[in-house]
Amino acid sequence: MTRQTFFHKTKQFSELVMFSHTLFSLPFAIISMVWAAGGWPSAWVMIWGLIALIGARNGANAFNRLADRKYDAQNPRTADRHLPQRLLQTREVTIFVIINYVIFICAASMLNPLCMILSPVAIVLITVYSYTKRFTWLSHLYLGFVIASAPIGAWFAVTGQFAFTPFVLGTVVMLWIAGFDIIYGTQDIEFDRSHGLWSIPSFFGLKTALWMAKGMHLVMMLLLLSLYYVRGLSWIYLIGLGIAAILLMTEHGIIRPSNTKLMKVASYNLNQVISMVIVFFTLIDFFFVG
Repeated sequence: MTRQTFFHKTKQFSELVMFSHTLFSLPFAIISMVWAAGGWPSAWVMIWGLIALIGARNGANAFNRLADRKYDAQNPRTADRHLPQRLLQTREVTIFVIINYVIFICAASMLNPLCMILSPVAIVLITVYSYTKRFTWLSHLYLGFVIASAPIGAWFAVTGQFAFTPFVLGTVVMLWIAGFDIIYGTQDIEFDRSHGLWSIPSFFGLKTALWMAKGMHLVMMLLLLSLYYVRGLSWIYLIGLGIAAILLMTEHGIIRPSNTKLMKVASYNLNQVISMVIVFFTLIDFFFVG
């Protein structure tokens, strides 16, 4: 394989798994690690924790593309993805999934016994997500649930123990992800209904689905606010929450299911900014005020 071919394939796999979307889970994992360690954790934990997170999400996202390739090919909105367009072959993506899952298990094993024991369980949970739309409209919450493993796993990586705070952070991530995944799913209401796929928008209708997304994001913000009291945080943290709340309201205000570009901004771009705002103000609070 030439260098040019290698970089081309790397770019295609990065696009396949939407590597930029690591910004959804990574900031909350960083917050969890810092709170668990009472500062920056060791380089060993940071490096292996990051490798584990990337391996798990890349493997899960690639598997999701494999599982959904038939539907992606039939949906005009997703027909230009890599597998329907044969830019990547099924065999290549399968190998990619296996490699990333092995990387995840190896990285988890380098952290502590709890992470090693839970790593196969995590693989099963994140893999099952790809089939949830076949039988339940709770698929959005399940997606949020598996991504919530990032801050929970990050805490385990540092301490090797269960605690209350990471599960609050995990619930925040679950509701946040589920809320904007519902927003994203409003683009496919008719497709999902005609192909027997389950989602909150296709099951409850557009208006109810958007209200449910708003409710999830409201509870998410209330949980983040509760951490202000539980963790004894400062006004810096509250400023970050205020900015995040404004961005969330903007997100819900610009929803137009018929406008693909606007929906990408509402579902992805704004949420990437929200996660960065929260981690920035939380770390400033911890290291310079707390």
